[in-house]
Amino acid sequence: MTFKEKGPLMIDRTKLPNSFEFIVTAGARARQLMAGSIPRVVTGEHKKTTVAQQEVVTKAVEKMEIGEVRLPNAD
Repeated sequence: MTFKEKGPLMIDRTKLPNSFEFIVTAGARARQLMAGSIPRVVTGEHKKTTVAQQEVVTKAVEKMEIGEVRLPNAD
């Protein structure tokens, strides 16, 4: 799935089963993207935090449990 529009990404919170879970998952994914992970959606000129949100909304990434967040080695 792609998102090319410019401007803020508007997320309909009424369609999210759990807003807290969305925030935690998107935050963890944003940290992965900032550490060098490859995006799973077309990014355009969007910031990594917006890309992470879009990945969660489109189900390109799944919910992460505590201890499952893996960052690439910073060697």
